[in-house]
Parts: sequence; structure tokens; C-alpha cells
Amino acid sequence: MQTQAIAFNQIFSGLRAASRPYRLALSCAALALLLAGCGRGRTDAAAPPNPTAAALPAAVLEVVPQRVPIAVEAVGQIEGSKEVEVRARVSGILLKRLYNEGDLVRAGAPMFKIDPAPFEIALAQVRAQMAQEQARNEQSKRESGRLKQLAAEKAISQKEYDDATSNLKLSGATLQAAEANVQQAELNLSYTNVTAPVSGVSGRAARSEGSLITAGADSLLTTISQVDPIWVRFSLSESDLAKLPQRRLVRGAQVEGSLILADGTRYPGKGRLNFAATQIDTRLGTQQLRAEFDNAKGQLLPGQFVRAQLVAGQRDNVFLVPQTAVMEAEAGYMLFVMDKEGKAALRPVQLGDWIGSDWMVLGGLAAGDRVIVDNLLKLRPGVAVSPLAPGQGKPAASGTAAAK
Repeated sequence: MQTQAIAFNQIFSGLRAASRPYRLALSCAALALLLAGCGRGRTDAAAPPNPTAAALPAAVLEVVPQRVPIAVEAVGQIEGSKEVEVRARVSGILLKRLYNEGDLVRAGAPMFKIDPAPFEIALAQVRAQMAQEQARNEQSKRESGRLKQLAAEKAISQKEYDDATSNLKLSGATLQAAEANVQQAELNLSYTNVTAPVSGVSGRAARSEGSLITAGADSLLTTISQVDPIWVRFSLSESDLAKLPQRRLVRGAQVEGSLILADGTRYPGKGRLNFAATQIDTRLGTQQLRAEFDNAKGQLLPGQFVRAQLVAGQRDNVFLVPQTAVMEAEAGYMLFVMDKEGKAALRPVQLGDWIGSDWMVLGGLAAGDRVIVDNLLKLRPGVAVSPLAPGQGKPAASGTAAAK
């Protein structure tokens, strides 16, 4: 434009010095030059896009319908299938602890020893009393036998024989009481050996050796947690329950559970639901649940927090797309798809839950649709796309990459 202006000024200066016929010719030349310059500027500014511009390379995923599990997840806490308090059943001095704290103990294994001496003395006393009662009972039997013959011969009165019979019965009852006292004393003596009521992991000893143990409320010695099988307690909200086909869970329902540990690894065993509350907790709006897991190696410990995943069925005709391919707008969630002409187009979709690193698409896609999964910042509707296989840097065969 600057060159054109200089030329126009030169022509205008010549108009002043030229004769009239030459002025007219120079004026026409200046006008033509001015119009040509202006027209060229408008053409350059409004030039249409080049139809031969290179297509934008992007990874494209051809979606196919899949069957995915209907799963919900909740935070749970592990507890022993049996939580037992080991208590002293008799009073006395604690002589010895017979186990190592935290070790696995078997049912019936000795754990504590209480001083047995007082109970041995008590047993000897009741056994002596029982021996006395046995002697009295034998004497009463002999006396009753003699008087029976004399009563038959009318040598004694009937009253004497009846008294002897009553004395025999009283002696028998006293002997039974003495025998019961002996059994009680033997039982108390056996309680001085405190054994494990169940198999499991032993806890810390609550009383030290030499302590005076009193039977009753102050008799706790330790605890045992049975860890094989082990239980996981958790709860599901009403919104999670609404995702399940049966809307609620009952004991014995066909479900499959798995655990994710604190480090993100998945526990190898599968669980079984063995408890489901029959009503919703009105304070929390949740249903209390419990699952049982095999724990032969003792990998799970009581009190441990885990993430419990519950699978309660399958959902058909669902599409999975990477989370990075989904965009959120005011109108909802959107995907870029590649149309038949190889151009990008926006598609509204209905999403479900996450499955790993993918979104579950419940509506808006059909089998065979080609979803653009990367380079989204440069995409615009109508832009030509050069499809690449997901995770590769070369064009995809036939323009798509099938999701298997």
C-alpha cells in the first residue's frame, strides 16, 4: 500500500504540470491504480480457509457394547469373626503367663496359671466330707435291712422301720450333695489353668504375674480374635443401594465382594455376604452389612481399614471410554466423535460410574461410533481428523481402532 501511495502522489504531481489532454489520461491511470490496491487488500483479508489444509491427528477409539459389573464401594473395617475376652473364673494369685502376646493360639492351649493350692485344699476337704457321708449311707442301708426283717416278723413297731427308711433316704441325699461339692471343687481347681476358648490371635496381657485376680468384673486377663475366617463391616448409602437390581441386600444374596488394601493392592481372596441389616439406619441413611473372607495367611488384621467392593450383577450394552475423553459443559457431558466425513462432532452423552480409568456411558453412543480420545484442546466441530490408534503414533488402519 505504501508503494501504491507513492505512485499515486507522483501521478498527482504530474497532473499539475501536464496539459489538459495529458491530465485526463493521468487521472484515469491514478484511479485505476487506487482501485486495484484497495481491491487487493480486501481479497487478502477475506481469503477463505485452504480446503487442502492438513487434518488434525488424534487418537480415535471405536466403541463396542460391553458387559460390565454392577459394583458399589464403601470403606470398611476388619474385625475378628470371634472376639473373645479371656477372664479368670476363680480368684487367686496369678502365678505365670504361658503364652507370648500377639501369637496365634489354638483352642484349649494354656494361657495363664493361677495358684492352685487353696483349691487343692478345698477339694481334699469336700472329698473327706463325701467319704463320711458314704459311711453313714452304708450304715443306714444295713440298719434299714435289719429292721425290715424284724418288722415283717412283728418284732418291732412299724414306726421304727419307717424311721430307718427315712434316715436311709436322707443319708442318700446328703451323699449326693457331698458328691456335688467334690465336682465343684474339682471344677474350681481346673479353672486355675486358664486356657484359650477359641483359636485366634492373642492380645496383650491385662494383668501381670503376681497380681491378685478376683473373679467377676475385674477378671479380664487378655483377648483373642479369631482371624480365619475374618469379617469386614461396612455400610451402603441409599444412593448406592439404588444402583443395585434388588435395591437392597439380604443375607445370602448372590453377591461377590473384594477388598482393596491401604497400599492400593487387591486382596486375593473373595468374600461372601453373611449379614445384612433388615432396615435402614434412620440416622445415617445406610444399610449395615458384613462380609466374610478367608484369611489363612493372617494378612488381614482386626481394626484394619479397607475399601470393600461389592458386585451384585451385570449390566449389558454399556460403552466404556477413557475419562480423559469426557468434557463437562453447561448442557452436560460431551464427547468428540468422528463423523462419516472424517470430521469432529460434539455428542452429548449420559454417564454412569467409573470403572478403573474409564467412564461408563449409558446413553448417547451406538456400536461402531468413533470417539476421539486425545488432542481435544485443538479440536473444534467440523475440523478434519486424521485418526490414530490409541497409544500409537501412526494412522489407524481403516481410520479406527477397535476396542476389544
